[in-house]
Order: sequence, then structure tokens, then C-alpha cells
Amino acid sequence: MKIVVLVKHVPDTWNERTLDLNTGWIDRTGAAVIDEINERALEVALAYQDSHDAEVVVLTMGPEQAKDSLRKALAMGADSAVHVLDPLLAGADLVRTATVLAAALRQTGFGLVIAGNESTDGRGGVIASMVAELLGVSQATNLNSVVIGVDALHGERATEAGTLTVSSVLPAVISITELSATPRFATFRNIMRAKKKPVVVMTLADLAVDTAPRADAITLAAQRTPARAAGIKIVDAGDAGTELAGFLAGKRLI
Repeated sequence: MKIVVLVKHVPDTWNERTLDLNTGWIDRTGAAVIDEINERALEVALAYQDSHDAEVVVLTMGPEQAKDSLRKALAMGADSAVHVLDPLLAGADLVRTATVLAAALRQTGFGLVIAGNESTDGRGGVIASMVAELLGVSQATNLNSVVIGVDALHGERATEAGTLTVSSVLPAVISITELSATPRFATFRNIMRAKKKPVVVMTLADLAVDTAPRADAITLAAQRTPARAAGIKIVDAGDAGTELAGFLAGKRLI
């Protein structure tokens, strides 16, 4: 089994995240880390590898700094890494991102692809589905738990109406939620070993993907969120209930 885990280098959620008002893109000049949901996706792969014959590869598309997230994943236990690095990918939208990731997966090969259900920066929540569509394989998304078999898998997905049990044959692409697994810590031994594990760097030319400058999604304008205005304060003079009901009715909340 060859399991490829999609990881993303994202701005640290402990810091304030802002947009570049000139481009409309997320400002990525500050501290950045591997997305936590990707650590959980990697744990799902590593847990399977603990008791089965499996190769775990991590794949990212991102700037030079994204190698730090790959090294973190390798220190957690992944066997190797693939980094799609090309300046023409700056500001890539969801379609462009999925196209490039699918092209990289065709080259690396896979039996199963695991992703997080959504990143903490873009929060599109559709990359796994788009990649599966482009690769022409089955998909099972937003899984709270997953059991991987030799040629199939099954898992549970929560819905507004209850819980669904879903299954898929392999190869497939799945995405997991934060309930799926608790990521393991990188041991000192694995941190040292990670320095010797292979990291393959690919460009758009290597992937035979269109290298012409393009912008599938164009931001026309971006501005800071206006400061929150003062709310309405109701002082109880015996008629606060009436005033509150009138306010809620005016907002069509009751």
C-alpha cells in the first residue's frame, strides 16, 4: 500500500492572520506551520503503517518555506516527501491547486490519498473531492473515523440527520476531520532520521502542467474589516421585555 498524505504550510493560527490588501491573498510573511488537520491525516496513515506493509509519502504544493512542514511530517514518521515548488503557483486558486496536486499524484503513484477536510487558511473544503474527480477515483470525505483494508476502506461521517457509514474500494481519496486521530509527537530519533529522508522537488514543467502565467480567480478589491460598531443597549425601566421583543422582531429573528 502506498499512502500519500496531502499537507499544507499555513500561517500559525496563534498569530493574527491578515490579507495583503494589494493582492487579496493571505499574508504569509509571518510564522507558519504544518496545518494541524494534516498532522491528523498523517496519523491515520502512520497508524495503518504500524501494523501493515505500507509506504507513507507526504505531498505539498507551496513556497520554499513549506519544506519546514515536510520535515515535520518526516519527523513524525513519513518515509519521503514531494514538494511542488514553482513561482508561477503563487496565489493559485482551488482549481489550479487541485490540478497540480493531481498531476503530482499521477507521477508518484498511490493506493490511497488522505487529506484534511479543510485547511485553516483557505477553508475551501473541496480539494479532496476535486483531486478525486481529476484522478477518476472514488472519494470519501469528512470522515470522523476510518478503517483501511487491503483493497477497500470504510468510515463514519456525521450529518445533520445522524451518522453515515460510507465505504469505498481502493484506490481512493479521502478527507478526515479533527475527530479522526490524535497526531503522535516526533521523537528525537525520528527528528534526526528525517534529515536523511528524501524530499523530491517538482516544478510545473516536471509535471507537464501548463506553465503560462495565469490567474483562475481574480481579486478585484480587498479592504480591512470595519471596526465593530457599538451595539444597542436596553436599560430596563419596566419595559425591557417589550423593547427586546420589538428589536428581535425588527430583525426578523422572531
